[in-house]
Amino acid sequence: MRWRNHGDDWGMIAIILHWLIAAVVFGLFGLGLYMTELTYYDQWYHEAPHIHRSIGVLLFIAMLLRLFWRLANPAPAPLASHKVWERHLARLVHIGLYLMLFVLMLSGYLITTADGRPIYVFDWFTVPATLTGPNQEDIAGVIHQILAWSLIGLALLHTAAALKHHFIDRDRTLIRMLGR
Repeated sequence: MRWRNHGDDWGMIAIILHWLIAAVVFGLFGLGLYMTELTYYDQWYHEAPHIHRSIGVLLFIAMLLRLFWRLANPAPAPLASHKVWERHLARLVHIGLYLMLFVLMLSGYLITTADGRPIYVFDWFTVPATLTGPNQEDIAGVIHQILAWSLIGLALLHTAAALKHHFIDRDRTLIRMLGR
C-alpha cells in the first residue's frame, strides 16, 4: 500500500485520516450527548467538557492536515460504474462534511472562549480566546448543537451510500477506503 493517493486508490495517509476523524467525530458526538445529561454533582461534570474540548482542538488540527493532504494529493479517479449524479452528490456531501466540521469546531471554540478564557488542550498547550461578543456562548451553543446533529445525519448518509455501493452496486468504493 502506498502512502499517497494514486490512480484508482486512496493512499494510506488519506485512509488513516478518514477513519481516525470518523471515529473521533462519533466519539465526540457521544461524549457531547453524555455531557448534556450531567448535573453539577456528577463526577464527570468538569472533566468531560475538558476532554471534549481538548479532543475537539486535536480534531481541528487533524482536519487541517487532512485538508492540506487532500489538496496535495488529488482523489483517485471515480469508478466508471458511478453515475454522473452520484459523483455530483458525493462531491456535495464531502464539501458539506468538511464545512460542517470546520464550522462545528469554530462554534465549539466560540462557546468555550466566550468568557475570555483560553482552551487548555490536555495541559499540553493552550488556544487563546481571540473572539468574544454578546450572547456568544448561547448563539454558538445553538449552532453547535444543530450542526452536531446535522453532521451525524450527513455522515450516516455518507455511510449508507458507501454500503449501497458495496452491497448493491458491488463496486470498489468502500474497498478503496478500507485500503485493500
